[in-house]
Formats: sequence, C-alpha cells, structure tokens
Amino acid sequence: MRELWFADLGLIGYPECFELQQRLVKLRLGGQIEDTLLLLEHTPVITLGAAGGEGSLRVEPEEVERRGVTLFHTDRGGDATYHGPGQLVGYPIFDLRSYGKDVHLFIRNLERVVVDCLADFGVAGEIVPGYTGVWVSGEKICSIGIAVRRWITYHGFALNVSPNFEHWSLIHPCGLTDRRVTSLERLTGQRPDMDGVKSSVVANFAQVFDLEPVRMDAADILASARTGP
Repeated sequence: MRELWFADLGLIGYPECFELQQRLVKLRLGGQIEDTLLLLEHTPVITLGAAGGEGSLRVEPEEVERRGVTLFHTDRGGDATYHGPGQLVGYPIFDLRSYGKDVHLFIRNLERVVVDCLADFGVAGEIVPGYTGVWVSGEKICSIGIAVRRWITYHGFALNVSPNFEHWSLIHPCGLTDRRVTSLERLTGQRPDMDGVKSSVVANFAQVFDLEPVRMDAADILASARTGP
C-alpha cells in the first residue's frame, strides 16, 4: 500500500504556505516525497482564484486591509475564498499519474473525504450538482479549489470548523451571491476539537485514496521544502 504523508503546520501565513507548496510540487514530481497532505489554519486572508477579481469583493480592497485581512491573488481554480483561524485547510500534494490523470475524479474524491468527515460528527454533507465543494442544507461548509502542474496537485479544501464569520461579509464566497456559509460549530451547537477534525480528515483521506497514513514532523516538511529544488 502506498503511503500518505501528512503534517500539521498549525497557524501559518498564506504567502509562506504558497511558497511551500511550490517546493513540494517539485519534490513530488521528482519522486522525492510521497503523496503529502498539509493540514493547517491560515492567518486571515482573502484569496482570489483564477475566476476571481475585485468584483468578488463587497468592499474596496483598502477596506479589506483595514480589517486586518490580507488580499492575495493566487493560481488555484475558483473565485474568492476567505481563510482564517478556526477553518481547517488541507493541501494535498498528490501525483495524479497514480490516479488515472483524472482531475475531476480527484475533486469528487476530495468532496467525498469531507462528506465522510462530516458524518463522523453527525452532520450530513451534500454534493450539489453544478457546484464544487460540500454543502449542508443549502449552506456551504467546505470550499474546494485546486491547481495541477504536470499532474501534481496543490491547493485543496477549506472546511469551516469554528471560524469567525465576520470576515465573510467582505466577499461573495466563491463568487456566489445567493448562498450562505456555515460551520461545524453552527451545525452541532458546540465547538469541535480541531485535532479531532484533523484526525478524521486524515483517516478518510487514507480510506478514500487507499493509502497508509504516515505522520511527518512539520519541521521536516518545511526543511525539505527549503532545501529542495
């Protein structure tokens, strides 16, 4: 059975983690690391994907910065997304040459991982035809946006566990103007343990992708990326 390397990076800024992903993509392409899942929380940031622009903001960019939120144009798919503490972000650095080179299937499998994770907490996640991500009763709980370079994936998903929703008022989430966002905390009435959510995500990743999970030290992952190609 192939291995799934996973590391918990804790709270990390978006630009630093974006650079880390670029390094890991090169290492995965060269076969120097296994399929790797980074789990983390970001400091407050609004990212604009390939389909995004300032029209996805509800306020001027200067107001975003005034609220203490960084604005970052990135190369993933999708539109505007907010990341911040209380939201579990997962970045899978996977080699799709081992999964039939099927990007759409990979995204569907990411949705399945999240749906199975939510089920562990008694929440029924839904896949909405025509949309990417996971929903509960018409409200979005998980955004998904990936990029692929030479069949190596990066970027990933953002699952709302117990975030502060104030910053969502700055954007139309994922370009949607008629749908709201929700979280595990709102749905269950209690604040879930983030470590427990991370453990569920890892277990379901291993199940869905048929991999053996292997915990990696975050410092080792960071060191490998910094000294990589």
